Amino acid sequence: MSEKIVILDFGSQYTQLIARRIRESHVFSEVVSCQIPLDALLLKKPSGIILSGGPASVYEKGAPLCDKKLFTTEIPVLGICYGMQLMTHLLGGLVEKSTRREYGRADISISHIGNADNDLFYTLGDVPTPVWMSHGDQVVRPPKGFGVIAKSRSAIAAIQDQKRPLYGLQFHPEVAHTEQGLAMLNRFIGSICGCKPTWTMGTFLNDAQYQVREQVGDGKVISAISGGVDSSVASVLVGQVIGKNLSCVFVDNGLLRQNEAKMVLETLQKKLNLNIRFVNAGDQFLNKLNHVKNPEKKRKIIGREFISVFEQEAKKNRGVSYLLQGTLYPDVIESVSHRGPSATIKTHHNVGGLPARMRLKLIEPLRLLFKDEVRKLGTELGIPETILNRHPFPGPGLAVRILGEVTKEKLARLREADAIVEKEIRAANMYHTLWQAFAVYLPLRTVGVMGDERTYDDAIAIRAVTSQDGMTADWAKIPHEVLQIISTRITNEVKGINRVVYDISSKPPSTIEWE
Repeated sequence: MSEKIVILDFGSQYTQLIARRIRESHVFSEVVSCQIPLDALLLKKPSGIILSGGPASVYEKGAPLCDKKLFTTEIPVLGICYGMQLMTHLLGGLVEKSTRREYGRADISISHIGNADNDLFYTLGDVPTPVWMSHGDQVVRPPKGFGVIAKSRSAIAAIQDQKRPLYGLQFHPEVAHTEQGLAMLNRFIGSICGCKPTWTMGTFLNDAQYQVREQVGDGKVISAISGGVDSSVASVLVGQVIGKNLSCVFVDNGLLRQNEAKMVLETLQKKLNLNIRFVNAGDQFLNKLNHVKNPEKKRKIIGREFISVFEQEAKKNRGVSYLLQGTLYPDVIESVSHRGPSATIKTHHNVGGLPARMRLKLIEPLRLLFKDEVRKLGTELGIPETILNRHPFPGPGLAVRILGEVTKEKLARLREADAIVEKEIRAANMYHTLWQAFAVYLPLRTVGVMGDERTYDDAIAIRAVTSQDGMTADWAKIPHEVLQIISTRITNEVKGINRVVYDISSKPPSTIEWE
């Protein structure tokens, strides 16, 4: 990864979308905390740097900053939204509260400064361009040496230093609503930063295998395999590097879907030829979850129990010192806030659920990838489509699809309902068009009537979304007749359920999982 774009995260919920857009152009991108020391940032040898947006105001006490010396390194810098305001503030310009805030679509008029080498909008025409705004502050006076290269109806929309490779955009080029946004980003990373489109899953695979070899050497690794895309791809990748020094363990934590343990074992052992040891620990997990209702506590408990089980299994294999996990970039992003002042959305099982003191060292070869990139990597590794195209399933399993306390009775009901959802979605030929489709158990009792008798039972929510990477998602427009079949089957076949509702929330503001 000799060429890369480094993104300083100032807390925008769009930060990861910037990274994705750059990777879609076959250039590697990495997100780091805005608090990273300049020396550490320069050690990454970035070809270009992007300052993300964020919720803060540059003139507020405690506003996140970067080192002012960044702008003297001659590395091209692009500030987006808050990033543009920060660049202006640090270089002596003026930022004030907007007299008219802009949220949503706006049209900008473009002015060209420079030439084919340094004009950010060189490939764009002079016609009004639709962009996506989201700001309450605005640049009133650019820093000395900067020119205004775009304006909206009420604000300066873009600035460019006339001598140095420093640029600022008040709008968000990374979102689809900015129609020429990808062209703007490509202009920055290609013509201005000089990055060539050479980053592919093939190059990532070579790098990942080298890093595994360097990290593990002759050591032994135990894999926490679940049958999902992430852990399967991670296990095959590492297995190709260290061979018999990889031991896979499949833990039935009592929180799996219907018949999942049997299906996973048969698929992984026969099609991937992995050596897998089965551990039935359902009672152990459920006992720990007894009377626990808080979703964060559930995740922490499940994470600790997983580690406990794996450490016990590792003792059976002499010399095992590494635990392999299929942690992905969204897991890391949503679980921690040290990369920037963004809010912690929720701790993920693969990240936030691990104890502070753990005997096994972690190895996470996929932690820089998004889900769709993992599927592409799996294709490079020769993994069957039946595994690669499975819908994502949370590490804590059905525990975070049961709101409130987890019991065997609720798990049995949810498994039945979830199996019905999957079967009918597949029957409607919609499974591969959806990111996820599943049932959620709601401990919300409602009045119903069955067989002329009054019922007072619980409800099931159906969640189905479309997405590219899980960072953002839209609710799926499932045909009414399909929803009707699902609802009828669940209320008729799952004892204790008398109501089915459909979730029409997008992410953001909601998350895909309910807990």
